[in-house]
Parts: sequence; C-alpha cells; structure tokens
Amino acid sequence: MTIEGFASETAKWLEPELGSVFTGKQLDDITVKAALYSLNAGGKRIRPLMMRLTALMTGCGEEKMADVLYYAATLEMIHTYSLIHDDLPAMDNDDLRRGKPTCHKVYGEGIATLAGDLLLNTACERLFKIAIAKPEYLYASYFMCRNAGLEGMVGGQSIDLDSEGKTIDLELLYELQRKKTGALIESAVVTPYYLIKELNGEQAKEDKTACLLKKLSEHIGLSFQIRDDILDVESDPSVLGKNTGKDERDSKATFVTLLGEQGAKDRLSEEIASAKAVLSELGKMGYDTDGYNVLVDYLEKRDS
Repeated sequence: MTIEGFASETAKWLEPELGSVFTGKQLDDITVKAALYSLNAGGKRIRPLMMRLTALMTGCGEEKMADVLYYAATLEMIHTYSLIHDDLPAMDNDDLRRGKPTCHKVYGEGIATLAGDLLLNTACERLFKIAIAKPEYLYASYFMCRNAGLEGMVGGQSIDLDSEGKTIDLELLYELQRKKTGALIESAVVTPYYLIKELNGEQAKEDKTACLLKKLSEHIGLSFQIRDDILDVESDPSVLGKNTGKDERDSKATFVTLLGEQGAKDRLSEEIASAKAVLSELGKMGYDTDGYNVLVDYLEKRDS
C-alpha cells in the first residue's frame, strides 16, 4: 500500500474518535471551536498512522485496537496543541498551517492560546480516565505525558527558543530535535506495544521488541526533522502547506545550517538506513514490517 492509502485508512479510523472528544453544549464554546478548527485541519496524521502500524505489526486484537485508537486520538490532540502554540507570534509567528490560516489568525491570540491549553488538558483527562478504568495502562499514560513535557517536546521547544540567534553544536541540536520532534514520535511508535503487552517501566526496559521500537522511533524522528529542515530551504509554501524560510528568518540552528544542504541530505540517508536496519531486526523476529518500510521510504522523499 502507498502512504496515501495508509493515510486515508488512518483518517477513517481516527476521525470518529476525534469527533467524540467535545460534545453537546461544549461545541458552542469559542475555545472549543478554535481547538476543533486546528484538530480537524487534516494532514497525513502521521503519528496516529504510526500507532496503527505498530498495533497491526505486533498483533493487536480488536479490543486492544479500540484502546490504541483512544490513545492515538489523545496523542493527536497533544500534537495539535503544540502546533497551535508553536504558531503564535511569541513562538514561531506563523500564519499558515496545513494550507490554512493558523488558529490565532482566525480566532485571535488569546483564544488560540486557550485552544492549545484545552487540547492538552483534555488529553491529560483522557489519559487519567483510561488509566483509572484500566490500571494496566498506567505506565503507557505516564509515558505519553512525560514525552510531552520537559523531558520531551516542551524541553526541546525550550532549547529551540533559547538557541535563537546563538551558535550551538551538533550534539545540542540532536538533543533539541530528539525532544521537540522525536518524543511524540516515540510515543506514537512505542505506546501501542505497551498497551498490547501491558508493560510497566521495568518490563519495557527489558523487552527486546520495546527496545527496538524505541530505536526505530529515534531514527524516524530524526529523519522527519532533517527532511523538515531541508524542505524549509527547498520547498514552496503552496506545496508544503506552511511558510518556508522561517529558520533563516529566526536565525535558528538546523541540520542544514550546521551541515549544509548536502551534509543534511547525507545525514538523512544515514538515519533512513538505520531505521531500515531496525526494521530488518524486527522482521527476523517474525513481525510484518512492510507498512513501516513504506513509511520510512516516504519520509526520505516527502515534499510536504
């Protein structure tokens, strides 16, 4: 199947769950409308797509798949909140996202800020709720929250903002991107397996499949970000669906600014090869990795 096919199937799987998050009179609230404006803006839903791929690859049954869907929608809410806040004038100051005006351009900065807050808070409510009902999922819920916080996405964004206009080395850039982009991708790739196996933290450290999935997520995350850095230089907003040239505008360190365009492309090829090597190991363990191989090929060549 093509990546477009996977994306179409993922959208059909995911969107009814997203549509159930806010209901009734909640839909009349302006902050809810702003949150849904961004949550329903489309895109390829890459993170839920990866959650579905992991679930299918590791033998998820029908009952567990419903729980994977619940977590996939929750992760998409966290990701969307981060995009709303990232686009604000105090952050990246963007006016285009997925080919549409950004949330704050439509609803104003105050409501956009609240919309992001609402999505994050509601996501946390959902993670608590399912962990109360199914205590065996407590570690999975903790893992997703941790990857969205200081040890993950927020920590990466903090380094990113603090580094504007400064010279940073490649090691710090790797840390920045592993947190800012990679942490939520790690949640996407690994969480379904935690749900299926009902793992806690110690078990997760010792489980070979879980460790390989973490390695896979790291290489996918870096591949995604390096390609993003290249597209910021080479692509056009009409194709990319968001503004380009932002990194140069904001004096941000990227894989392109530190390695040059060809150096960034070479590093991307290395990360793709490493991801393929992990998939080969998983294949030898009896897992069907065809879906992930399609995704990795797409990440290397994607233009949006």
